[in-house]
Amino acid sequence: MSQPRWAVVVPVKRLAAAKSRLRGALPGVPHEELALALAADTLRAVLACPAVAEALVVTDDARVAAAARAAGARVLRDEPDAGLNAAFRHGAVGTIAGWVAGLTADLPALRPAELTGALLAAQNGPSGVRRFVPDAPGGGTVLLTAPPGVPLDPHFGVGSAVAHAASGALPLTGDWPSLRRDVDTAADLTAAGRLGLGPRTAALVAAGRPARSTS
Repeated sequence: MSQPRWAVVVPVKRLAAAKSRLRGALPGVPHEELALALAADTLRAVLACPAVAEALVVTDDARVAAAARAAGARVLRDEPDAGLNAAFRHGAVGTIAGWVAGLTADLPALRPAELTGALLAAQNGPSGVRRFVPDAPGGGTVLLTAPPGVPLDPHFGVGSAVAHAASGALPLTGDWPSLRRDVDTAADLTAAGRLGLGPRTAALVAAGRPARSTS
């Protein structure tokens, strides 16, 4: 493989406000712990990806920042404080690598090999073109990439796959189930569990699972 040349930007909300639709998904597990575990396992996979030269976390949450730095990522404060797309743009401007990717922070089953495959597919595609990976249902986006000299121009949110296509980005269609499996709901978390969760999320799921009856 060629030298790593990707910077991956991962915005993370303040934990108290993150992943609101997951609240209560694991009885007995504090919601902030689950949100932090999702982000930590996502970042762990990013940092293990051989195509990645730099991981940059955009956050105003002190616990997220500390965990990111401990893992080896660079941290930027969310100075725009104007939502996900503003955070992606802010992070992309601060990167040092030529190729830039924006990745959601809720991919606890992510495998480094699948992220590598998607980044290399983007790198080897049409020149000067942004690429994106839709989520498992197809309507959202988990990964957006931009080549050197091209703005990331993120359009994450409801209907983001259509929005990214309308903005000129082309879809990437490889077989990357762990990359496509973002987690917004308890059902999503169960689906991610079938793929194999990262260690922090797996530990919380085990702690939050109801005990089996012995009767």
